[in-house]
Amino acid sequence: HVQLVESGAGSVQAGGSLRLSCTASETIYRWYCTGWFRQAPGKEREGVAYIVGNDFTTIADGVKGRFSISRDDAKSTLYLEMHNLSPEDTGMYYCAQAARTWYGGSCQYPGQVYDCWGQGTQVTVS
Repeated sequence: HVQLVESGAGSVQAGGSLRLSCTASETIYRWYCTGWFRQAPGKEREGVAYIVGNDFTTIADGVKGRFSISRDDAKSTLYLEMHNLSPEDTGMYYCAQAARTWYGGSCQYPGQVYDCWGQGTQVTVS
């Protein structure tokens, strides 16, 4: 398992934008699903966006059109770009990598098991 470290935490006003970064201590395996997740107070952790292979991405319905995910293999870094933020987006954001090689199925959590997690970074929208 690689060690993942998130950065980009901060507070932003509604309608604003924020970019989160997730840097791996080693190479991010392109054929393992990798994604961003969040957990708001009183709610279960949910998947936000996923990426695997040759930039195949999946975006959760609740953030589709506002959030995007990308990966820079040279920098071993995963990004989450968030736009038009609202208070509903407030929460702790995590990046993670799946437990097994992608085989063509869905990367969506919790159906897909993720076993390598970052420490999380707080996003607050007011």
